[in-house]
Amino acid sequence: MRTVEEHQAVVNALLPAMPEETVPLAEAHGRVLARDVVAQVPLPGFDNSAMDGYAGRWAELAGPDGGPVRLPVAEDIPAGRSDVVALAPGTVHRIMTGAPLPPGADVVVPVELTDGGTDVVEIRDRPPVGSHLRGAGEDIAAGTVALSAGAPLGAAQLGLAAAVGVTALTVRRRPRVLVLSTGSELVEPGRPLQRGQIYESNSTLLAAAVEEAGGVPRRLHFVPDDVDQFLTTVRAELASADLLVTSGGVSAGAYEVVKDAFRTLGTVEFGKVAMQPGGPQGAGTVDGVPVVTLPGNPVSSFVSFEVFVRPALRRALGHAFPDRLRAPARLSGPLRSPAGRRQFLRGRYDGGEVSQVGGPGSHLVAHLARANCLVVVPEDVTELPAGAHVDVVLIEGALQ
Repeated sequence: MRTVEEHQAVVNALLPAMPEETVPLAEAHGRVLARDVVAQVPLPGFDNSAMDGYAGRWAELAGPDGGPVRLPVAEDIPAGRSDVVALAPGTVHRIMTGAPLPPGADVVVPVELTDGGTDVVEIRDRPPVGSHLRGAGEDIAAGTVALSAGAPLGAAQLGLAAAVGVTALTVRRRPRVLVLSTGSELVEPGRPLQRGQIYESNSTLLAAAVEEAGGVPRRLHFVPDDVDQFLTTVRAELASADLLVTSGGVSAGAYEVVKDAFRTLGTVEFGKVAMQPGGPQGAGTVDGVPVVTLPGNPVSSFVSFEVFVRPALRRALGHAFPDRLRAPARLSGPLRSPAGRRQFLRGRYDGGEVSQVGGPGSHLVAHLARANCLVVVPEDVTELPAGAHVDVVLIEGALQ
């Protein structure tokens, strides 16, 4: 029986890094940066004002007794003005936020500390020298790395790329993932159910999980427990895929179509992993394409994807930190766990405390939908009291 880490290593080894491609900035949201981005310009690009007010020389902005002073307003400097002239002695320039600072100025007096004059202004109070100034390159200097390879490209990262003059980014191509559920008992949602049948849900669950991880899912129509039909369906689509993920047909019973079909090829290895849910697993290649086979129960399928497939996809995309965020938490109630198995229980995490959602059963998909974390119980722990500290994997946004 494999450990969780051993099977993670097997799955990770199947998926190489995705090839690079260059996309326009507008199409890069949600992608992963493949190469460092160097700032083409400094930020700010020039000394500028952080406030609406008056640019002046600090030493001239108070009367002999330190009280108010009246000074002529020699220039108006709106944001965007490029022909800024030097500050003449004994004058101030009215200046707007973001406008270039005139040479000679060493402070900006906010308009709230003045009478707001346009020809002559009364300075009622002066802030310390250097106040309300933004220095050129204060945020980032030209020629330095603005974004590092492996960074997920969210709104802030794209905003920075645009601010330093970048129009396109080199990213990893999104992996194309085939998702296939098997089972003669499966019926497409919306059709009438006969006794012994269930609605097929795993492909919907897994396709959404693939997309959230950064891949491009393609759902194959689920197939009955027929080896020839299964292989025909799979091989018709594999050439266009980077990964095939199946659910169902990998346990130890009869009619396990995935195991029966792939065993004949000799390129997919099946076995048990010391975890619950999700013990039966498989991984290998078919026609050179990586394949990961997951159990058919919805919770087992989801947990297996989270533990094995999601981090492998994110590594292939170039994520510097491919794993889910983890947090320590206190148990709101006691729990039990089987010896020798790493337990992944569904939980609800809030304010440093976690409560178990439903039981350990791998069919309890409604409880899974209410969870926002997985409570991880080590293999050598069989019982924990209320208040005990546990490790939780945060899955908020995947299913909740």
